[in-house]
Parts: sequence; C-alpha cells; structure tokens
Amino acid sequence: MSWLGPEDFAAVLDAATRAPSMHNSQPWQFRLHREHLDLLVDPDRQLPFADASGWAARLGCGAALFNLRLALAARGVPATVALLPDRGEPHLVARLTPAPPRRPLPAELRLYRAIPRRHSNRAPFLDTPVPVDVRAELIAAARAEHAWLDLLLGPVAVEATAGLVHTADGLLRLDGAYQSELSAWTRPDGSAIDGVSVAAGGPAPRPDDLLRRRDFGGPELPRHRDFERDPLLAIIGGAGDWPTDQLQVGQALQRVLLTATDLGLAASMFSQPIEVPAVREQLRLALGRHAPPQMLLRFGYAVAAPASPRRPVADVVAS
Repeated sequence: MSWLGPEDFAAVLDAATRAPSMHNSQPWQFRLHREHLDLLVDPDRQLPFADASGWAARLGCGAALFNLRLALAARGVPATVALLPDRGEPHLVARLTPAPPRRPLPAELRLYRAIPRRHSNRAPFLDTPVPVDVRAELIAAARAEHAWLDLLLGPVAVEATAGLVHTADGLLRLDGAYQSELSAWTRPDGSAIDGVSVAAGGPAPRPDDLLRRRDFGGPELPRHRDFERDPLLAIIGGAGDWPTDQLQVGQALQRVLLTATDLGLAASMFSQPIEVPAVREQLRLALGRHAPPQMLLRFGYAVAAPASPRRPVADVVAS
C-alpha cells in the first residue's frame, strides 16, 4: 500500500499544478511509488525557443515542489526532499519520501490556503505603497528557502531595470520563432487547460509602458487607466545557476508569491531580462551579486484578475 491514498494523492497534485510556469506550459509530471513520490520535468512541455536550457522548466518544477511540500505538511504527512536524486534519470528533478508525521504549522496552513488564490496579475496595480513590514516578510520568505530577494528601491533603480526589460523584450520581439511559440501558448477562449488566456494575459502593451509586457492578445487599456507610477520591483536568485540552484529558487519563488498572496498583494513576473544572457549579466552586475538573477517580480495592491487554466490531475500523472 502506498504512503498516499488516492484521494490524498489527487489533492496534493491539484495543489502542485497551481504553481506558475513560463507561458503556463505546466512542465511537470508526478509519479507515485509505494514509498516515495517523484516529480519529473516533462520534456514535451519545455519551451524549445524561450527555454532551450530548461531553466524556466526547472524554476516551475521547483515552484510545484514547494506546493507539494505544503500540501503534504497540511495533511500531517510532511516529506523529506532530495533534488536530482538519480543521475541515470535526468528528467527526475525531486524525490519526496515520508518524514515523521506531525501537526501542520500555522504558517504552513496559511501558505497552503493561499495556493488556489495565487496567480499572476498582469493588470495595472493601485498607486498604494507596500508597507515596510510587508516588504520585509517577502525578503524573509526567500531567505527561508535559501535564496535572496533584492527589492529595487528608488526611481533610478526602477528605471534602470525597466530599461533592461525594454532591451530584452525588444530583442525577443525580433525572434520570429520565439514569437510564434508565444502565439502558440496564447489561448483565445476559456476552453483551454494550459497556456495564457487572453483574459489573464492583461491589456495590450503600449509603447510608453514603464515595464514592457508580453502581448497575449488582450484589449487596449482605456486611456483613463494606467499602470502604477511607482511599482515595487524585486529580483530573486540563489547561490548559483546550476539545475539544483534553479530548483531551489523555484521553491523560494513560490514561497514569496504565496506570502504575497497571504498578505493581500498581487504579483506578476518578467522573465525577458533573464532570457537574454547579455541583459541578465547586466542585471547581475547592477545588483552586485555573485550569482545571476532568476526572475524579476512586481508586487502591489490590485483588484482581482482572471487566472490561467490548469490541466486536470489525471494529465500530469506519469506512467
């Protein structure tokens, strides 16, 4: 008999699949054994042009892994995690084995309850400052998962980073294969189970936007509405840039995003300056960090926005 029954297995997988991933490609599979649970990257869902190295797929799998950990802990059956446990199986990114049963911690329950409410919000945020104590909690969330989160404070830092986003986005827009891949993952209606729906993709980008966003086919933003004047931007990274580092940062990323959700914040992500190596290096130098950044995030207060769809649990179970 497996350590997880069918109902618990379905429930923890439902939580895991609500993690973020580039273009909502959902690049994960799960395999239940008698004494452990495996998380695998799905090579068929790794984006060949936007993510040729597999960096984004590993980041997404790390986020799914954090959700798995929370879902198991919330059921009183926490797990011990080994990253990349088998060199002979390169698609196996994590193995979870049962730890001694215990009651879930209050913090674990709060973050677990935030999982279904967390999703990227690409719409304008309110011009309401994020308090200092809330910012400190976001930084602490990254540190709890052995990662760092640098907040970009002041107009000079924000505008310099926005310039790097513009540069990277402009270069990516010149890549026809990249843009075709983006279009292929854009979903025009509500019947899809993956990709980014037009409703969730946010408004159409404008030339004068501070932060260049991807175009998911959304409508033009009315001229009486605009994006926030002073966005709270943050960059997350880890100890290095090896696959294990990316998986670890993925867990930290999800902990930060769930902490933000629990605190009433909305968030969106910008990966363009991470995808272009030269721009990523400029960002690293600007931060004064030894390890390269893994994601740029935007936080703020906002009205609710539509979420992107998720595949049913049956579709992510590996044979």
